[in-house]
Amino acid sequence: MTQAEYKAVLARYLPQAAVDAVYDFIVENNVYMRITRERRSKLGDYRWPTPRHNYHEITVNGDLNPYLFLLVLLHEAGHLDCRLLHGGTVQPHGHEWQQCYLQRIAQFVGLGAFPADVVPLLERYCRTMPLNRRMGTEIENRLHRYDPGYVEQENITLNELQPGDCFRIVKRPAICFRAVARQRTRWKCQDTATGLFYLVAGNAVVEPVD
Repeated sequence: MTQAEYKAVLARYLPQAAVDAVYDFIVENNVYMRITRERRSKLGDYRWPTPRHNYHEITVNGDLNPYLFLLVLLHEAGHLDCRLLHGGTVQPHGHEWQQCYLQRIAQFVGLGAFPADVVPLLERYCRTMPLNRRMGTEIENRLHRYDPGYVEQENITLNELQPGDCFRIVKRPAICFRAVARQRTRWKCQDTATGLFYLVAGNAVVEPVD
């Protein structure tokens, strides 16, 4: 794939202002970038090189709007940066990773890759150590306003429900879940039909079920 073709693929998922810098990051760090279908338990992940694959691997869910896609990618890029700086000796989301993540956010804020109405919140977020989880959730919720077909007054997130409430994820309406317990940024939820448990992002847009 040529550089132009690769950037054209990235432009389908990222804000245009972010494409060149993301491409440079991928090339400079020998990253295998994989765009996946929607996953219930996570939005992205990072794997460091091993003897079986001598490259960094980052995956991001392809159903995210461009700004959320970029934010998730920067989260995973922070893991890569932290791994290069500190090896595997630090906590996955510890102080060292937080610094790397915030530096990446600041870089792309400077490039104008995020919406103007979210930039002040991102800038405040980047001045906060340790990371303010509530502010991080608010950023994600604001970026969800750029989802196709978003209607603000009708959107309810999982974080607004209570344990025991039943709901359907708007993007996966075929499955009915019961909220069990909040775990940091995700909820442990049970498929009411099968009894299986899943972790669902707290900022997932949901439809309560009586």
